[in-house]
Amino acid sequence: MAELKLRGVRKSYGSVEVIKGIDLDVKDREFVVFVGPSGCGKSTLLRMIAGLEKIPHGDLLIDGVRSNDIDPSERGLAMVFQSYALYPHMTVADNMGFALKIAGIAASEKERKVKEAAEVLQLSHLLERRPKELSGGQRQRVAIGRAIVRNPKVFLFDEPLSNLDAALRVSMRLELMRLHEQLAATMIYVTHDQTEAMTMADKIVVLNGGHIEQVGSPLDLYNRPANIFVAGFIGSPKMNLLKLKVASTGPGGVTVTLPDGQALTVPVEAGAIRSGDEVLLGMRPEHLSVSAEGQFRGQAMLAERLGSLTILHVEIAPALTLVVQAEGGDTTPLHKPISLEISPAACHLFRTDGPALAPLRPN
Repeated sequence: MAELKLRGVRKSYGSVEVIKGIDLDVKDREFVVFVGPSGCGKSTLLRMIAGLEKIPHGDLLIDGVRSNDIDPSERGLAMVFQSYALYPHMTVADNMGFALKIAGIAASEKERKVKEAAEVLQLSHLLERRPKELSGGQRQRVAIGRAIVRNPKVFLFDEPLSNLDAALRVSMRLELMRLHEQLAATMIYVTHDQTEAMTMADKIVVLNGGHIEQVGSPLDLYNRPANIFVAGFIGSPKMNLLKLKVASTGPGGVTVTLPDGQALTVPVEAGAIRSGDEVLLGMRPEHLSVSAEGQFRGQAMLAERLGSLTILHVEIAPALTLVVQAEGGDTTPLHKPISLEISPAACHLFRTDGPALAPLRPN
């Protein structure tokens, strides 16, 4: 497999810059996921790596070789698209082996590679069928098999599961994770679904407006978001964010004034933050709990009962609601006063212009 590096990569369409200076390292055998909202540039960046879009500024290095001007067919990459793009008149075997046939690979070698890929993808019993006789998940596996037979340095996936129903997406996620481990392959995967990113990636690249917001492991991004955007994008339900004023700063952290006047000291470095400044307090829904004496008082207005867990929507002030993730058997009454508690150590603080305040360093 291969290592891949991007250095100062930029891309514009006319006067609109869509990729704004990307620097990124993808290690050998790593599963990297590009995630972000629609229009953030993730698919454009993938297409630039694949050679389907030119790289006018910056460098793409594959195994240390500058590859900007290398033809897509010579880069040693294979791409799986959102659309299966299978030839309807061909069998599964012919679809999977078509690129090898075009490349002039001997029939016996082509057949061997197709059979090997079919075994990996559990398609051996379907090789003589045509696409119309397959389910959506089977068609996607054929498209992946078409990439595997080429033995690429890097696999590129552009939202390959978005056409599948919810249950099939879950099973295909597991299959792709198994495939990554089995092939020991370098993979780059694009999705707008943060759940896919969290469950599949070794490393997540969060993109927004053509630049990278944060790079890290799923748990790094979840537990230590670099800014408000990442905090709100990674995690379901989303992190609660409350705009509050700083009461004081000190060696124990930053103290903020809660809506009912209570003080809460969050163990973070104040940096340039001073008393009277506005900050955003971030709290994950699962870190809030119903208790007798908590920092927030309000009423549970709605309860989403999902079986293994319950999502409570608690109004703590007019037009100000906190989302709480409770146990599935939660019996919190609706429209009656309750109290919510959170450990200060589970809280995050963000400057109003975005960046997170760093946690206090242990002595």
